[in-house]
Amino acid sequence: MNDLASNQPRIDAEEILEGIRRWVEIESPSHDAAAVNRMADQVEADMRAIGATIERTPGRDGWADILTARTPWGGDGPGILVLSHIDTVHPMGFIKDVLPFKQDGDKVFGPGIYDMKGGAYLAYYAYRHLVRSGKQTKLPITFMFVPEEEVGSPTSQKMIEQMALKNKYVLVTEPARDGGKIVTSRKGVLHFDVKCEGRPAHAGAQHQDGRSAIREMAKQIIRFEELTNYETGVTCNVGLVNGGTGVNVVPQFCTAEVDMRVPTPELAEEMTKKILGFTAFDPDVKVTITGGINRPPYVKDEGITKLFDHAKALAAEIGFELEDVKITGGGSDGNFTAAVGVPTLDGLGVDGRGAHTDYEQAYYSSFEPRAKLMLRLFETLE
Repeated sequence: MNDLASNQPRIDAEEILEGIRRWVEIESPSHDAAAVNRMADQVEADMRAIGATIERTPGRDGWADILTARTPWGGDGPGILVLSHIDTVHPMGFIKDVLPFKQDGDKVFGPGIYDMKGGAYLAYYAYRHLVRSGKQTKLPITFMFVPEEEVGSPTSQKMIEQMALKNKYVLVTEPARDGGKIVTSRKGVLHFDVKCEGRPAHAGAQHQDGRSAIREMAKQIIRFEELTNYETGVTCNVGLVNGGTGVNVVPQFCTAEVDMRVPTPELAEEMTKKILGFTAFDPDVKVTITGGINRPPYVKDEGITKLFDHAKALAAEIGFELEDVKITGGGSDGNFTAAVGVPTLDGLGVDGRGAHTDYEQAYYSSFEPRAKLMLRLFETLE
């Protein structure tokens, strides 16, 4: 939309709302590669229409494609990497049956609108604004759209790290936190798979011959949960447990998946070593633990501090105060880029609440200022 006074395009919240709606209405749960690829098709078409150079890396291991788009200016030199993911946690049909796209005052509802199609669209919109204004940035901009961030980016992590190392800055369009704060540090994410193998037996006639895998796992679960320490910032959650074959059988097998969050690389290493050293309480039950660091801690260093201060000054020019979250427990692809030493700002997407829920929402009032901040970062980073 143009400003009649200057006949120049302006950042327009209604225009942003319509664009976000188009992206949100293409449902894209991580485990449905065809659905995520439909979303990638839309993003590719939108990016191609404004002159971006497109590369699409075919998905593997059942995941969807990785899409990258680069501005036609700036050559091959290091520039700005914009990281977004286009997968969501909500299953197909959620937008129809549970959470339809709708606006209620300042709240705009829809699956994945907050985490993070709203933010992904803002970055695209800022780039489109540059094109419509006939402007170029000092640095080339590469947009990377990740297809499986919600499950830990198993096929895209290496490419994310490689792309980060080719650039000077990384901007992550994950949602804002706590009323518009951006993220300059995150806890690391550790993931462990635990398997117990005991000895089956008839629960009534030969109970004494059995060795219960579930009983062993129960003791292991307590051991894991006791690692939580709020003072040091370590949390440990046994989130999935499965075992047994029948109520009248001493269970031979039991499995569990464990999620741990840690604030520092040192604690990540310490906890990993401790957990991988766990042994069975019952010597007749075999316990196998695998896993380790899924996403390294994202620590606010000098480079990130300088980048944040720059963004804070830009926000003040726009007319709002930008604050950062000192450390958040959620992981993102920004963990990977910060860990390889590239200055990273995260949480640059829309403000809102309810990620992954049946009331997920973005705040309409955040669309314009957040798009302007992204645009000014594009224009001023060098």
